[in-house]
Amino acid sequence: MTAPTLPEHVLVVGEALIDVVHRADGSVDEHPGGSPANVALTLGRLGRDARVLTWVGADAHGELVGRWLRSSGVRLVAGSEDAPATSLATAHLDASGAATYTFDLTWQVPAGARAEQGALAVHTGSIAAVLEPGGTGVLELVRAAREHATVTYDPNARPQIMGDPAQVRARIEDFVAASDVVKVSDEDVEWLVPGHDPVDVARQWLALGPAVVVVTFGGEGAVAVTAAGETRVAAPRIDVVDTVGAGDSFMGALLDGLWTAGLLGAERREELGSIDEPTLRTVLEQCVAVAAVTVSRAGANPPTRAELTAG
Repeated sequence: MTAPTLPEHVLVVGEALIDVVHRADGSVDEHPGGSPANVALTLGRLGRDARVLTWVGADAHGELVGRWLRSSGVRLVAGSEDAPATSLATAHLDASGAATYTFDLTWQVPAGARAEQGALAVHTGSIAAVLEPGGTGVLELVRAAREHATVTYDPNARPQIMGDPAQVRARIEDFVAASDVVKVSDEDVEWLVPGHDPVDVARQWLALGPAVVVVTFGGEGAVAVTAAGETRVAAPRIDVVDTVGAGDSFMGALLDGLWTAGLLGAERREELGSIDEPTLRTVLEQCVAVAAVTVSRAGANPPTRAELTAG
């Protein structure tokens, strides 16, 4: 018997964990996080059907992660709570709110996991795409998903856990080649290929196969590179509380914007490849607006659709 098709949704594959945040004033907070999970959270808050395939434990921290995601309408895919324990990331914030991380985590893809019919897009990135034994499984999953879904990817480098950038770059470029849309920060590019212009690297990655490669420059905005050229947008001026989750909320907003534009799903791959400049600009302007709200308040706390509209 054929399995029923799920409603249209975005499947996010990757780590969900607990962020232990040490602030410059000496205070310490614990809250759920993880780059891919933050992307799903952003989508949920924007009213989208987002589902997370992750690896957390049936422990107090895992329960906290589950409640956090469900509170924004995000669902955990079956098998996601089979880990022996929930992973931890410790963030130390400097006086400007910028974060540096250390990690205590394990990652693998739950047995039998795949993107179901109904997934318009499959997103992954960060640690889950690199850390074994799960990284190889994620690459296999997204390659298989291309048959019916748009694949999106954010390298979101974590140097403390990813190791030698020269070796990691090969894996990252495997994911770039398997993706339709890539988002990368200027800081990630500097770690991977020091001294290179991030937009030049984006052009090189575009030649590997994606339709769109977006480079973010923090408070300076973002640049999207396509076959037709470049689109640049400025970021709103905002008082920064901290940068935790900023890039993830940008990525979630990017998926949301492409969904609104009717450009998600494998059958729309050709249309995505010829996205026009006004559409791309509209999508990017929402992305920087969402990220600006996120950095204006503590932690990975993206806006809801209502907050974004009211703002």
